Amino acid sequence: MPANEMHANETRETGMRDDPARSRFELEVDGAVAYADYRRQPGTLVISYVYAPPVLRGTGAADRLMRAVAETARAEGRQIVPLCGYAAAWLRRHRDLPG
Repeated sequence: MPANEMHANETRETGMRDDPARSRFELEVDGAVAYADYRRQPGTLVISYVYAPPVLRGTGAADRLMRAVAETARAEGRQIVPLCGYAAAWLRRHRDLPG
C-alpha cells in the first residue's frame, strides 16, 4: 500500500497549534477542529471554553487537546485557570499536570 493511503480505521490528526490571532488552541482530526479559547495573563493561562464538534465527541480529541494545552502551560511556566466546566473537570482528573 502506498505510504499516503490510510486504512479505513485510521484518522488523520494534526498536532495542537496555537492561533494567537483568535486566542485559541486547535487540534484538527479528519478535517474537524476541536479548540480551546484562552487568555494569557501573567503566570496563568485562562481557558474560557473548550469545544469539540459532534463528530469528535467521544473520540478523546478534547482530552488530547487539553493534554497539549497543559504541556504548553507547563513549558511557559503558567498555571491553568479553567473557566470552562470541561477544562475544570479535566484538570481535576489530571492533578499531576499544571492547573
